[in-house]
Amino acid sequence: MRILTVGAGAVGGFFGARLAAAGQDVTFLVRPARAEALAARGLRVEGQGEKLHLAPRLVTAGSVGGPYDLVLLSVKATSLGAALDDAGPAVGPGTAVVPLLNGMAHLDALAARLGPAAVLGGVAKVVTTLNEDGDIVRMAPPAVVLTGELDARPSARVDAVREVLAGAGIDSPDTPDIVAAMWHKWVFISTLVSLTCLMRGTVGEIASVPGGAGLSRALLAEACAVAEAAGHPLPEPERAAAAATVTDPGSPLTPSLYRDLVAGAPTEADHVLTDLTVRARALGVATPLLDLAALHLRVHERRLAGARG
Repeated sequence: MRILTVGAGAVGGFFGARLAAAGQDVTFLVRPARAEALAARGLRVEGQGEKLHLAPRLVTAGSVGGPYDLVLLSVKATSLGAALDDAGPAVGPGTAVVPLLNGMAHLDALAARLGPAAVLGGVAKVVTTLNEDGDIVRMAPPAVVLTGELDARPSARVDAVREVLAGAGIDSPDTPDIVAAMWHKWVFISTLVSLTCLMRGTVGEIASVPGGAGLSRALLAEACAVAEAAGHPLPEPERAAAAATVTDPGSPLTPSLYRDLVAGAPTEADHVLTDLTVRARALGVATPLLDLAALHLRVHERRLAGARG
């Protein structure tokens, strides 16, 4: 299978490196600065037993080639438009595009630009970050990619993608309803983002003070209510697991959006939180705490826009 990974950051770089190390034909579409760094240093993954050092095959906009059999789209929502411009030539009649973004709004953008037939649903479960050298550091055990047809029908191409992922040590269980799985991931990530960004701390720091765990559970309840109203209720075992994760007093967990916030960088706030609260209004669900978190992040984005302006 000929694979293009759009982005070689903490998520795309990790999964692409796993696939390349397993012998798959993997190319990374990256920006010129990232291409220069990777050409000089290589693609490195470490932590949690990982020790990969690869000389990746790299392309930049204008030299993508194509078509590819599989495109893994793993960019921030803030870069989605540019990524689609760059990756367009990679998509042909038989290409499967698996987006590894949080939320749901990107599906319409992908269908409009690449054609609805190309687009699968996708969920990534991995805890990675980039260190100061640009290397990928794995911080926790999950290495999961869920995928499936958006209309939930059985699909030979989905089976083929899952087989390739599994061969690289990436867990990819059968997911009969990928849209529901995307909603369930959205519930978790919106809770985690809202909690850490409002409180400016790790899960453990927040859960360790009076009222912290209560706030975590209240945010989770709001996000679950939106998903349920949309027709994708979170199963009780998943809800219990999410609650345990966001109330763990020993947890150092923070999402990448929080790390972008404290670094003074642009965030995916509109894609992850604003879109969720807009859908909540349309569904008649009150989400005052999620609204507050979205407002907090809009102020941050406006401040950045003013500084750039």
